[in-house]
Amino acid sequence: MVGTRSVYSSLLPGLCLCFALMGAQGQARQGRPWERREEGQGSSTLLGNAHYERLQKQLGTVSALSKRYWQFLACRLWQEEEEECQEQEEEEGQEMLSVDQEAGGREVILEQQGWSLPLMSEIVSKWYCSFGKCCATGDCRVTNNITGLELDLSKRLHGQHLAKDVVLKAVQGFLETPQPEKALALSFHGWSGTGKNFVTRIMAEHLYRDGLKSECVKVFISLFHFPHPKYVDMYKVQLAKQISETVQLCKQSLFIFDEAEKLHVGLLDVIKPYMDHYDSVDMIDYRRSIFLFLSNTGGNVINEVALAFWRAGRAREEITMEYLEQYLRTELLGSTDEGYAQNWLLEENLIDFLVPFLPLEYRHVKLCAQDAFLARGLPFTEEALDEVARMMVFVPKEEKLFSAQGCKSVSQRINYFIS
Repeated sequence: MVGTRSVYSSLLPGLCLCFALMGAQGQARQGRPWERREEGQGSSTLLGNAHYERLQKQLGTVSALSKRYWQFLACRLWQEEEEECQEQEEEEGQEMLSVDQEAGGREVILEQQGWSLPLMSEIVSKWYCSFGKCCATGDCRVTNNITGLELDLSKRLHGQHLAKDVVLKAVQGFLETPQPEKALALSFHGWSGTGKNFVTRIMAEHLYRDGLKSECVKVFISLFHFPHPKYVDMYKVQLAKQISETVQLCKQSLFIFDEAEKLHVGLLDVIKPYMDHYDSVDMIDYRRSIFLFLSNTGGNVINEVALAFWRAGRAREEITMEYLEQYLRTELLGSTDEGYAQNWLLEENLIDFLVPFLPLEYRHVKLCAQDAFLARGLPFTEEALDEVARMMVFVPKEEKLFSAQGCKSVSQRINYFIS
């Protein structure tokens, strides 16, 4: 059943055509005073009659278009009998051809009235798309622009060859699978400022038309949305309700849990069934959903591996996922801290990919500073980029190799250079 708001929306194309009809009829009525003029004004009368006949032809064209779009909507939206729709389309095609020949082409006439066929088609198409039936993904809110995702990760994400590779392959493989066995679950790990939230935003921007603002995307920040352990039972009900309602609204939904290491274990109990290998939960299929967990846990062991490679004179790009993941997984499963690291989402292999974010070096901070200047349309010099990078704190104390804040405060620091 279409809601009240949708019913009003469904009237838009008809109203647009009605306005066109009313405008043409108004012009015709304004032209009719020549019929009351004296016989001495014969030339004016002939001119007026010609104008009136032209308007009548315009009315015929707009009327035919109105009928055509009405039949289109009836066939596509209300799913009338297919054979009847085909017959109607053939009949309408003949009628429109006749009108075209008589009036000199519908596009010309509509343009004379301030309308064009592409404009009308765009109005109808956008309206029809609001029902989520006309797009390649089956839902116009979902874009799934893998090419754009790959390009942005390559150009805008600095120093994270592992994260870029894992995210791109995981997301592309999931979206190209006709019927996934389970929802996709990615767990991002690394120090603050290394790009976890940045990659999350890029993903949302290229998978959904409205990015993080999409009604298909839900962001949960542990200490903000679930701050009090004594209310965990209430949070569990609310979380389950939001996940269920979002998936019913958007089959391809994205759920983001920031500061995941601080989630109460009871909330993880709620999330688990939606990520497991079930065809449905309470008659709802969650297997087209994506779950992202962002956590600072594991950051130290990731940094230790990166530092060991540097001390051995090896490039960080030589670090492989197979090599680093064994250390990261051991660290997470062996942690005695309460919260995300020891939960059974990882133990039961419900997390599909651990995504490590390496610590950022001086050169990466400079690239972040350059992006920040460009994003704001500000001029910069190599000296300015160096000065921004030097403002950051680097660790360990001896090597001063990695930015303790990553690139997190770079965009604020360039304010120093604005006169």
